[in-house]
Amino acid sequence: MASKTKIFYATDVHGSETCFMKFINAGKFYGADVVMLGGDITGKMLIPIVEQPGGKHACSFLGRDMVLETKDELDEVIKKIRQTGYYPYMSTPDELARMRDNPDLVEEVFGRVMYQGICRWFDIAEERLAGTDIRCFITPGNDDQLTIDRAFEGRERVVNPEGRVVQLDDDHEMISTGYTNITPWNCPRDIPEDDLAAKIDAMASQVKNMANCVFNFHCPPYGSQLDEAPELQNMTPVLGPGGAPKMVPVGSHAVADSIRRHQPLLGLHGHIHESRGVHRIGRTTVVNPGSEYAEGYLRGAIIVLSRGKVVSCQLTSG
Repeated sequence: MASKTKIFYATDVHGSETCFMKFINAGKFYGADVVMLGGDITGKMLIPIVEQPGGKHACSFLGRDMVLETKDELDEVIKKIRQTGYYPYMSTPDELARMRDNPDLVEEVFGRVMYQGICRWFDIAEERLAGTDIRCFITPGNDDQLTIDRAFEGRERVVNPEGRVVQLDDDHEMISTGYTNITPWNCPRDIPEDDLAAKIDAMASQVKNMANCVFNFHCPPYGSQLDEAPELQNMTPVLGPGGAPKMVPVGSHAVADSIRRHQPLLGLHGHIHESRGVHRIGRTTVVNPGSEYAEGYLRGAIIVLSRGKVVSCQLTSG
């Protein structure tokens, strides 16, 4: 009887420490052999916490201006900022004034704090996964700056599988990329479809057994029902009948073409938070667990593989 491998897959946590901690704990909780985070791991905003006279601190967060008088109050706000997916930054009035007048300084500080935050997460992951047989793969997504990739260097348990073939078990190979087709936001890893197709083909040419391969691509395949997002016109959602946003496919033609051509066993995707689901493209099972990171819910999928077969695929939330 062929052995089985259980994967826990999640994606698009966008800096939410609540979701990341749930992800790291999911391996033990679900009895998974492999835990995978499929992209867009970093947050989108810096929240300054500014020193005030008398050891106090001032902070504007979630529409509230706060004065933090004690260390306990400060620690609690820092915790809430991280849980929401933002980055707390201890600053001074003078530095904050310089940052208001210097966008390049803001970008430099944000990049540094983001990198430190990712390193902190990976330190926690290494500690939590030590002494277990759980393998951990984390792929940066299109929204993640390229500078965070060096946070993977020297890690024993946290592996970035971007751009290469990795062996999940004795039977299953995996190829991965966090790059996507061009989006309206011009993200760091947005590239033209032809370039994305070339990346995929370069990896696929090295796969020994495509029938047992996993495609871990952040972008879902075009027209797969995993890629439905609001249509935008001048960055404003287009409304359909009844006033609801009009949904259109926005996934990648390159990803769709590669899946149809190669027919791997499994496709793991994210990127489009609204399009949670499990579907088929020919023999290939394709999955997008969706994302509700802002609410602190970790959307995921538990997939059990055996040789040549997806034994089961269950969407999770918690």
